[in-house]
Amino acid sequence: MNSATDKPPIPVTLLTGFLGAGKTTLLNRILTERHGEKIAVIENEFGEAGIDNELLVQGDEQIVEMNNGCICCTVRGDLIRILGELADKRDSGRLAFTRVVIETTGLADPGPVAQTFFVDPAISERYLLDAVVTLVDAKHAMTQLDEHATAQEQVGFADRILISKADLVDESQLAALKSRLVGINPRAEIDTAHFGHAPLDRLLDVNGFDLDAILEINPNFLHSHHHHHNDSISSIVFRADRPFDGERFHDVLTSIVEAFGADLLRYKGVLAIDDLPHRINFQGVHALMGGSPGRPWLEGEARTSTLVFIGRNLPRELIEEGMQVALRDG
Repeated sequence: MNSATDKPPIPVTLLTGFLGAGKTTLLNRILTERHGEKIAVIENEFGEAGIDNELLVQGDEQIVEMNNGCICCTVRGDLIRILGELADKRDSGRLAFTRVVIETTGLADPGPVAQTFFVDPAISERYLLDAVVTLVDAKHAMTQLDEHATAQEQVGFADRILISKADLVDESQLAALKSRLVGINPRAEIDTAHFGHAPLDRLLDVNGFDLDAILEINPNFLHSHHHHHNDSISSIVFRADRPFDGERFHDVLTSIVEAFGADLLRYKGVLAIDDLPHRINFQGVHALMGGSPGRPWLEGEARTSTLVFIGRNLPRELIEEGMQVALRDG
C-alpha cells in the first residue's frame, strides 16, 4: 500500500519484443479497446509508426490526452523521473489514469526497465510491475533467436508471450517455435496475437511480477523438445520436497547472485522455509531480489518448494547443488 497517498500501487505492463514483432499494433489495440481503463502510455522510441504523430508532441517529454482517455508520454529522459512525475500529477488530480503501459524499443533489453521497480523505493511504493508481455514474430523468430541475444532476453523476461504472424507459418513451424520458447522460458503463458487482437483480460492484471503471485511450472515442459537449439538463455527449475534452511538459502543465493547476477534475467519461486507457517513468494531480477509472505500452508499439505532460474549460460549443476545444500537436513 502507498503510505504517502494511501492508494494501492499503479499496475504497470512492460511491452517488449524484437523489431517488427507487432508491439505498436498491439498497443494501438489496447488504446482503442473499450475496456473502461484510463491508461498512461510511456514510449521510449519517439515517433514509432502506428501511433499518429499528432498524438506525440515534438520536443521534451510531453503528456497528451487521447480521445479515448488514454495518456501518451514520450520518453526523452530517465524513466524513474517520468514515473515520478506521472504519479505526482495523478495524486494532485492533474492526470487521471488507472494503469501504465511501457513500450520498449525493439532492440531493448527489458532488464533495466524491470529493475526500475525494484531499485527505487519511491517507484516501488507507487507502482507494481504487473507483467512483462513479449511479442514474438512467428515468421522471423527462429532467425532472430539464433542471431540476437536481445531476442532471447526478451523471451526470458516474459510473463506472457504473444506470437504474432502465426498465419504466415505452418503448424509444424509454429509447434517448433513454441517448443523453443518453452525451452527458454517455461513459466510464461503463450498465446497468439493476430493483427494486435489478443485476450486483453490475460494481459492486464496478470500479477506475473507480483511477489504474491504463485509460481506454477509444468514439469513436462522441459522434456517435450523435438529440436535442439544452442540458445544462450535457458531455464533451470529446482524442486524440493523438504523446507529450506533460511540462513543457508540466503547464503547460497547471495553467492549465486554475486557470481552470476549479470546473467540472471529472472528468478522466482514459492518456498517452504524453516518452520514458517506460510509460503514465501520470492523473485529477483539480476542482483536485485525480494520476498514476501504467501498464503498459509494447509493442514496436511506437503511443504514443497519450486524455484525457476532464467538466464544466460547458467551453471545448472552448480545451482542445483547449491540449492540442495540450502535445504534443511533430512
